[in-house]
Amino acid sequence: MAMVFQSYALWPHMSVADNVGYPLKVRGVSGEAYRTKVGEALSTVRLADYAERRPADLSGGQRQRVALARCLVTSPDVVLLDEPLANLDRHLKQEMEETFREFHQRSGAMMIYVTHDQSEAMALATDVAVMSEGRLLQVAPPAEIYARPEGRIVGGLIGRGAILTLPVMGSERHLEWHELQDALQAANTGGADILVRPEDVLIGGEGARATVESVLFEGERYAVKLTLRNGQTLRAFSRVAVVTGEAVRVVIRAGWRL
Repeated sequence: MAMVFQSYALWPHMSVADNVGYPLKVRGVSGEAYRTKVGEALSTVRLADYAERRPADLSGGQRQRVALARCLVTSPDVVLLDEPLANLDRHLKQEMEETFREFHQRSGAMMIYVTHDQSEAMALATDVAVMSEGRLLQVAPPAEIYARPEGRIVGGLIGRGAILTLPVMGSERHLEWHELQDALQAANTGGADILVRPEDVLIGGEGARATVESVLFEGERYAVKLTLRNGQTLRAFSRVAVVTGEAVRVVIRAGWRL
């Protein structure tokens, strides 16, 4: 099994093609086989027209794609990427995420991607492993780990949800409004830990009473922090502006028992 640890350091005195082909040179590959593999690797990262340039003539995203082509040229079985998009601006991150997806599809290699950026993990992974203090807490596809986290730590780490402690009855893990409504009105705050995502909180209607604690405009929506009558906090998204200190009502469409 061939395993590669991805490094983004490039040799400045070498051309793009020479940087990409260096692993082949070390392995004794030359001639037409060498040129074909280098050309295929550069085509995969859409840099075939940059083969004769030097790294100094490329943008940051292009240099990272050269390094990725250098990794691809050896046809590895496993690739380890450690914080590969750190310190890149948003545009370059999006560009490189697309490159990684194409690389994974074309190469078929297993990619182990280490990151603290949840958006990267959710966008790129087929499976996400959540670790805390050296312990593996859960491994699951992104959609599952977001909707059905196992335990309070994973629920608190993934996404922007709020964890409420409510006296809900029964053992069902997926809870709907009719199961949460009475629990929200109760003075007792003991009970089960319930994860509530902001997108499942609707402001308005005949819901539970809450007070707006803070409002943050995020461009396409407002991120709202709410305080319930029992003192616990809830997060919501709103397309309509609300005012700090305003009394509102909220409906929770769904919750997940941790």
